[in-house]
Amino acid sequence: MAGALEGLTVIEFAGIGPGPFACMMLADHGARVIRIDRPGATSRVGDDGQRDILNRNRQRIALDLKDPASLARIRELVKEADAIVEGYRPGVMERLGLGPDVLLADNPRLVYGRMTGWGQDGPMAPLAGHDINYIALSGALHTYGEAGGKPQFPVNAVGDFGGGGMLMAFGIMAAVFSARTTGKGQVVDCAMVDGAAILSAMTWTFFGNGIWKDERGVNLLDGGTHFYDTYETADGKWISIGSIEPQFYALLMEKTGLKDDPDFARQMDAKAWPDLKQRTKALFLTKTRDEWCAIMDGTDICFAPVLSLSEAPGHAHNVARGTFVKDGGMVMPAPAPRFLGTPAPEPTLASMPIE
Repeated sequence: MAGALEGLTVIEFAGIGPGPFACMMLADHGARVIRIDRPGATSRVGDDGQRDILNRNRQRIALDLKDPASLARIRELVKEADAIVEGYRPGVMERLGLGPDVLLADNPRLVYGRMTGWGQDGPMAPLAGHDINYIALSGALHTYGEAGGKPQFPVNAVGDFGGGGMLMAFGIMAAVFSARTTGKGQVVDCAMVDGAAILSAMTWTFFGNGIWKDERGVNLLDGGTHFYDTYETADGKWISIGSIEPQFYALLMEKTGLKDDPDFARQMDAKAWPDLKQRTKALFLTKTRDEWCAIMDGTDICFAPVLSLSEAPGHAHNVARGTFVKDGGMVMPAPAPRFLGTPAPEPTLASMPIE
């Protein structure tokens, strides 16, 4: 099996973060992704990109974007492609002579993916930024963190990858579907600020219905409750609890010995949450993480230990599913999602030759 996207060809203009992540997802599932590198470019993470997980499963070619012969070569590659992905600031590709007007004239069915932080228009479009800035402007960052504390950003998962690369991969496939139906390609304007906003759709639902306070750490899903949070254990490790539904909460109360405590019967009383949170913190500090796992594993409490990067690949569930794989001595997440009819090929960090 070659993967669900066998027959799809994507030209990727080298970049960092969301563009490579989008192309990794496409390549993972069988697309032919040709990455155009600058001559002499080396990866920021070592070995000329051979140990960059985001660049796995690629064919690679080095071309000078200031050289007319290289630009002509790119146009020839694009004529046979289904899509391109570029992550330059607005106007850069046009100045290179590789803008949408040019490449869509060469290939009317082309999907032209543009990955930026602020988008192709708007007053901030030409400005620099990073994940933290895009999720800040979207309103998402305001919702992450403890009550009374500063906003806590979830590394660069929400802007770069969830709201950027993954949204771009979706956009590419939606536009390719349209092109194969209509015969017409189009530009996909994928902005991380837009993506971070749409990832917060449920929060906006709660807020719009008056059941989400516009502050951190006091709501149902942001750590405001005692039954949906992380807790430190006696050995300095952590566990996660997500016992929202009544039957799951009842099981939590049973396994923690709190089922007969009348205070904890007030599960959805927001006024009781601060006090119940402090009591729950103290309770979980009485046992080690492994001791709590022995009590809660295999139940419907909605429980899991908080595993480190070193620990996660060895957990029995991840091992059973093959959630992590290894190539060249490097552990990495396996391709996702799973296609049972057209499973993804084994990922490789080694570059493949251009045929």
